[in-house]
Parts: sequence; C-alpha cells; structure tokens
Amino acid sequence: MTEIDFYYLTPFLITAIAPVIIMITIAWVRNFNIIYVFSVAAFLLALLSLIIIPTTNLSELHPIPYRISSLIIIDGYTVIISIITLVAALIVTGLSRRYLLYQESEKEEYFVILFVAVLGSLLLIAADNFITLFLGLETLSISLYVLVSYRRSRHKSIEAGVKYLVLASVSSAFLLFGMGLIYVQVGSLEFSEIAAAGAGNSLFFITGFVMMMAGFGFKLALVPFHMWTPDVYEGSPVPIASFISTVSKGSVIAVLLRFFYAINGFTNVNFVFIISVLAIVSMFLGNLLAIRQQNIKRLLAYSSISNMGYLLITMLVGGAQGLSSAIFYILSYFITILGAFGVITLLSSNNFEADNLEDYKGLFWKQPLIAIILTITMLSLAGIPLTSGFMGKFYLAYSGINSGLWILIICLIVNSVIGLYYYLKVVTTMFSPSGETQLPASVSFSGSMVLVMIGSGILWIGLFPQWIIHHIISVL
Repeated sequence: MTEIDFYYLTPFLITAIAPVIIMITIAWVRNFNIIYVFSVAAFLLALLSLIIIPTTNLSELHPIPYRISSLIIIDGYTVIISIITLVAALIVTGLSRRYLLYQESEKEEYFVILFVAVLGSLLLIAADNFITLFLGLETLSISLYVLVSYRRSRHKSIEAGVKYLVLASVSSAFLLFGMGLIYVQVGSLEFSEIAAAGAGNSLFFITGFVMMMAGFGFKLALVPFHMWTPDVYEGSPVPIASFISTVSKGSVIAVLLRFFYAINGFTNVNFVFIISVLAIVSMFLGNLLAIRQQNIKRLLAYSSISNMGYLLITMLVGGAQGLSSAIFYILSYFITILGAFGVITLLSSNNFEADNLEDYKGLFWKQPLIAIILTITMLSLAGIPLTSGFMGKFYLAYSGINSGLWILIICLIVNSVIGLYYYLKVVTTMFSPSGETQLPASVSFSGSMVLVMIGSGILWIGLFPQWIIHHIISVL
C-alpha cells in the first residue's frame, strides 16, 4: 500500500484503532467517563478526516474517485454516506451514555463493539468488490449479535440476540451462495467487471441475484425476510435499536445501491420485477402490521420495513437522480428515527423502558418539550409538510415519476396515508388526558438539548432542502 492509500483510509484506521486503545485503557483503568469521552472524540476525529479529505492538496493530486486495490473505492458517494453514518454513530454514542449508566455489569466494552460495528458499516459503504462487501457485512453482523443482547440480565435481550444470530447466519449463507453463482458465471468479484461481463440474463446470474437479495432482504428487513425485526427491536437496548434502524440498514442499502447501479440493474426487466415486488409488499405489510402495535419500539420496527420499501424505489430510478434521492431520503430518515428513539431513551430508566404506548398518555401536560419533539418525529415519519420526512418522500416520488415508476409511486402515496393512522395515534396519545405512568418527572438537560437539535434539524431540512440536495448532486 502507498502513502496515498493510507491517507484515504484515515477514517477507517481511526475507527479500527479506537477499540484497540479502549481495550488497552480498560486493562489499565476501568473508567466509564474516560472511555465515553474518548469514543466521542474518536468519532469526531474520523468525521473530521472525512470532511477534510476532499479539500486537501493531496486529494487534488490524486482526486476521487480513488481506488485502493480492487477492494475499496473512495468517491463522493462513499464520503457523503460515511459522513451521515458517522454523525448517526456519534448521536447513538451520546444516547448510550445515560442508558449505560443503568447497567449493572461492565459498560466500557460496549464502545469496543460499537466501533467494530461502525467499521463494518464504513467498509460496506466503500465496498467495490464481493470480498469487501462480505467482510464488512459480517463485521457489522457479528458486532450486532453482541450489541442486541448486551443487557444480558433481560430475557428479551438474550432472546433477541439468539434470533438475530440464527436468522442472520442463514441470510449470510444465501448471500454468499448468490455471490458464488455470479462469480461462476462472470469469473470476477469486482462490481465493474461483473457489469462489463453483461451476463444479466443468464440463469446463474439471475439465480445468484435472487439469492443475494434474500441475504440483503434480511439485513434490510424486507418482506418476507422481516420476521426478526419487531422482536429484535423490542429486545435490544434502545440505542442499539436506533443503530440498527440507521447505521446498519443505511450501510447495507448503500452497498446494494452501488452494486445494483454498477450492473445497471434498473435496465434489466427481471431485476426490476424482483425489486418492485419486494418494495410493494414491504410497503403494505409493514404499514398494516404497524397499525396493531401498542409497543412503540415494535411500531417503529414495522415502520422501518415500509421505509425500506420506499427506499427500494430509488434502485429503479437510475443515474445521479436515483442516488441523490436515496441519499436525501436516508438523511431525513436517519435524523427522524434517531429523534424518536432518543425520546424513548431519555424516558427509560433502569428497570423500565418507555416503549408502551399507554405510558405516553398525557405526556404533553407533564413534559411538553419532549412531547413536541416526539410529535415532530412522528409527523416527519408520516410525511407531513414542513418536515424532512415530507421532503424525502417528495423528492423520492419526483424521481420515480421522472422514471415512469407510476405503480410504485401510487403505492408510496397510498401507504403514506395508511401510515398517518398509527403515527397520529402516538401523537393523540401524548395530548390526551394524563394516565398512570412510570415515566420520569424530568429528563437530563443535555439529553433535552440533543433532542431539540434533532427536532430543529427535521424542521430545517423540511423548510430549506435545496442546499442539501444541490450539495449531494455536486458531490456525486
């Protein structure tokens, strides 16, 4: 490897070295506050390095897109998705502090595993080869097995971890076998060479793609591979549920989009049919199952299924418009879902998780600020105007209409109307007369400020989306 390679790998190296330093520190002195501050600083440093990379003299001499061997590609798409991912990881780290203080056992190892999971996500985003794709995906998945069941004193947490382990292992087998079939047909593991082979209509290639979509479908919780989602969300620590919804799924959809666009899948009738069916079924089933939920974590789990169905539409748009609409939707979804889970985290305590809808009765009359933030996130998920969620769906629909995807866009609109019911159910519960609740009388000032920033961000993106969209397009 050259000096330039190491320069472009700086964010990956920081994320990889940080858990080693944490383990050494733990062996020397076990201090939660030191580890927490270091974790925040390491994520900030990795984020800063990503922002600086495109602006230095060295990058002008060796401009992006820059390939490291045939495994990793650093381009505008990698940089912008990685920035969104690291910001989300930073917010999850912030939300984890108060949650971890209630832990009876060791807390510091949590950050070791979190860094490894983020490293797997960054590898996925930059993957340009089946080898990097699989290594990144397994690094992320194995870390999530541990994080999901981290509160091992809770039976639901252990159950969720075991379910995720078993089903993720099966999905990885499907993914690996699918990649093997494509390799047999094409003779290469690189995305660009797979595209150049032009074997999209061969039986091996189509079968391999179907099996890969089964593997990806599990990671994204697409129907019919969604069965694990509500149980894992409910059993996971709240910050980890938010991590799965954002960083984990965002990195998987990012590499799926890169691979699908590389092989020009949106021009293949067979692939378009497969993606369309997955998108439509995921939209409808996710929303219809969410209607029945009285547990907010399970409600958000089913909501994520429908949102991944919406995102699949961008795979069929093609070109820079498809990528830009996907990135903007990912950004708006990330900030919204982090706000929703942030509220649940702040309202939870040692022996109580604020995930029952009944507990939110009259929340506005007790904690108006928290209720307003949760209302903003629910309205954004519902796609109400003046929120980032509305602009994300609007831009997605605009891109889909330009590509003639009328059936998918009609399904998106219909499902947005269905989603209004259960999102507004949460809002009306908070504004109803007070009931008996175990919710705390107050929350931390720092946590409230983080939620205020998230809520302001949702409204700001909803009101002034132009500069973000223009910046995304210019980077791509």
